[in-house]
Amino acid sequence: MYIVPATLADQEEWVALRRALWPNADDGEIERMLKEPARFGAFIARETEGSAIGFAEASLRHDYVNGCKTSPVGFLEGIYVKPLCRRQGVAASLVSAVEQWTLAQGASEIASDALIDNVESHRMHRAIGFQETERVVFFRKRLR
Repeated sequence: MYIVPATLADQEEWVALRRALWPNADDGEIERMLKEPARFGAFIARETEGSAIGFAEASLRHDYVNGCKTSPVGFLEGIYVKPLCRRQGVAASLVSAVEQWTLAQGASEIASDALIDNVESHRMHRAIGFQETERVVFFRKRLR
């Protein structure tokens, strides 16, 4: 298994992996990310023979990031590993690539989030070194 920065040549496999994580993902985001490499990082995990088995996307956030003390912060926007390839270090390798990208952008912290009921994601985050900082429930009130 190896990790590579995502490119336009990866688009077909990248889209399939994104849709596994986010069924309603906007595929146009890929081109936007690739046009702004100092703001967005994206990585593909590949098996030795080359097939894509996972991806991670990150952004550099300059606004306040819950639980962080610095700015900017590298933010793990999404990570997905095919179910048959989990628990083999793929997610840890993807996050390591995101960490290196974050450091190269001049940031010293990385953050992430997960839905409050996504216990599997919580376990994965803890297993690769993230520490939970807080839990938040968002509210909304429609005015029209």
